[in-house]
Parts: sequence; structure tokens; C-alpha cells
Amino acid sequence: MPRDGNSRFKDKNGENLQHTLGVSSFSEYTVVDVTHVVKMSPDFPIDKASLLSCGVSTGLGAAWKVAEVEEGSTVAIFGLGAVGLAVAEGARLRGASKIIGVDLNPEKFEIGKKFGVTDFINPTTCGEKSISQVIKEMTDDGADYCFECIGLTSLMQDAFTSSRKDTGKTILLGIEMHGTPLSISPLELVVAGKTMFGGVKAKVDIPIFANQYLNNELNLDGFITHEVSFEDINKAFDLLEARKSLRCIIWMDK
Repeated sequence: MPRDGNSRFKDKNGENLQHTLGVSSFSEYTVVDVTHVVKMSPDFPIDKASLLSCGVSTGLGAAWKVAEVEEGSTVAIFGLGAVGLAVAEGARLRGASKIIGVDLNPEKFEIGKKFGVTDFINPTTCGEKSISQVIKEMTDDGADYCFECIGLTSLMQDAFTSSRKDTGKTILLGIEMHGTPLSISPLELVVAGKTMFGGVKAKVDIPIFANQYLNNELNLDGFITHEVSFEDINKAFDLLEARKSLRCIIWMDK
């Protein structure tokens, strides 16, 4: 447990069992620290509640809480997975006028339209132009808000250079940090008004997202592309690796 540093699980011999990221969501029973519990309305469907634990809430929070996307502003999103699409959904709800999705998979544009994406860039079809050049041409010299949602260092650099000078904000949501370390000029950070990272306060913000869904404002249904029983959990991972799934609901009781 976070308070004493011990594992919350033991095997039949009394030895500690380790769990990933403090979640242990494949357990039939678990012990949860009170600081990690969020009370939900009994009217909220349980499968949709699982979407608000991570991923979707991260993207929504980045658009709402960190960037505070303004009505009529322009947004560029690098990576249209579940997090990137959640950013698009958050930007749509905030009234962004142009939401540009950047992804190598052309099928993501049609999917992205359901979440508010208005324009699409496939980096492989930009010719001799860089992604940032294309975005600057589409947004009158840079997007107001840029979100990197993959964790690829080169895309982080593109996100920084794609945002509007002086007033643009860049939020980095990818955590895998592929490739070489990110190198950013101090001038970019201090003068250009660009900031990093984003998140939500679960106890305060998740109930707000839940109410938005219940009021038919927030699109959570579109994130669920597959559902499997627990015994087919490997199929869920196969779908994820094949990039055919946004979110796959795993039913523990089926």
C-alpha cells in the first residue's frame, strides 16, 4: 500500500505479490486506499465508468484543465489513439473552431470526426514539408494548442514547433519517451508560452465528466470498439497490438 510501501496482495504462502501501477484491476477482490476512490452515481453504467479511470480522462483533462482550450481556437493533436481522441472530444466541447489530427493511419480521420476532428494530416503525405509547416499554413502561423499523445520524441519536437509563437501552448501527454531525449530551447519554454504535461483531479473532475455523459454532452460510447470476456483477455491485447482497438471492455463476470 502507498502508506507503508508493502504490497496489498500475498500468495497462499504469505509472500508478497506485486501489482502494476497500483491498479490490480484483474483481481476479483482488492484493497483500495481511500485517496484512490471516487464515488460515482448509481445511474452511471459500469462499462463507461472504466473509461474514466485513465486515458479518456487524461485527454479530457488536458483540454479542459491544463490548456483551457478557448472557443474559436485552433488545436493540433499528434496521435489519434484513445488519449488523442479524448483531447479532441474535450476541445470540441470547449468550442474549438479547428481540430487537426495527426496520425499515420488514414482510418483515424473517419473515427476522429466522431470526436470533433475537422482536419487530418498523414505525415507520410506531406512531401518535402514538415508537419509543423503544414500546420502553420492551416492555422495562420501555428495552432493555439498542440497536444502530443504518443510519447515519440520527434513528435514532441514537432508539437512545440507547430504551436503559435508567444501565445501557443504545447501539452505533452505521451509517457513512453521513445527515441532520443527531448531537447527544447529555454527560449521556447520561457518566451513562447509553452507548457508541459496535464492531468485531472480525480475526485473533483471524474464526477463532472460522468454528469456530462449522463447529460448526453460527452461521447464515451465511441471509445468502446470491442468487448470480451475475461477468458478472452489475450484477444484484447492482440487487438491493441494490431491497432484495431481504441478501448476494449473486459467483462470479469462473463
